Amino acid sequence: MTAPVADAPARRLGVLGGMGPLAGAAFALRVVQLTPAQRDQEHIPVMLYNDPSVPDRSSAYMAGGPSPLPAMLRGIGTLIAAGADCIATPCNTAHLWFDDMQAASSKPMLHIVDAVIEDLQRRGVRGGPIGILGTPATIALGLYQKGLRRAGFDVVEPIEEEVAQFCVPAIAAVKANRPEDGFAPCADGIRRLAARGAQAVVLGCTELPLAMPTARRAEFDVLLSDSIDALALQAIRHVRREQALAA
Repeated sequence: MTAPVADAPARRLGVLGGMGPLAGAAFALRVVQLTPAQRDQEHIPVMLYNDPSVPDRSSAYMAGGPSPLPAMLRGIGTLIAAGADCIATPCNTAHLWFDDMQAASSKPMLHIVDAVIEDLQRRGVRGGPIGILGTPATIALGLYQKGLRRAGFDVVEPIEEEVAQFCVPAIAAVKANRPEDGFAPCADGIRRLAARGAQAVVLGCTELPLAMPTARRAEFDVLLSDSIDALALQAIRHVRREQALAA
């Protein structure tokens, strides 16, 4: 990873969080923890906009609920006005509105699916099959399936009943600040996809990595791609690269 350039203009990462609040805060923490730095000044300036009032993304698509887009665009505008040079959104389902967000943003938006694909490739996964866990909307609308297939991966996706049985309870537990209660359903979902041939499983809702402690991931026979960490690493690379180019 490119080392920071001492007299390059500081590049600021904006984080469009709040969806949910713990995932946004955890993402900002992981950016710090994953940045190779020896002192404060070598870290990346991060601005977290953690607005939990954004309407539910799955409900908007699956049940005709209010669109989250206006609230997300307000958040993007706030971050840009505060000096953000690029924006990461640590909510997988929010990326169903990615094109609209990027069209309205004067700064580049980082895409979480691209980050996960990079993570799989970096870790030596080729071809798949890749299992996906996520919100009902993320799965039903093919957010990961489309990107993975374009990148040459086969896909194993949960059926609707499996999303309801494994993903929804795990996500709800994390949103309720009970991440330990999310472990069992998330683990069952991983095992179900592994039994159907998945070589790796994407934790494709940013609550799911919080239900699956790093120390317990070795219990599974498949590689787990953590969408929070994947996006954090993508953000670090992007900011460092842009900072070096500006020097």
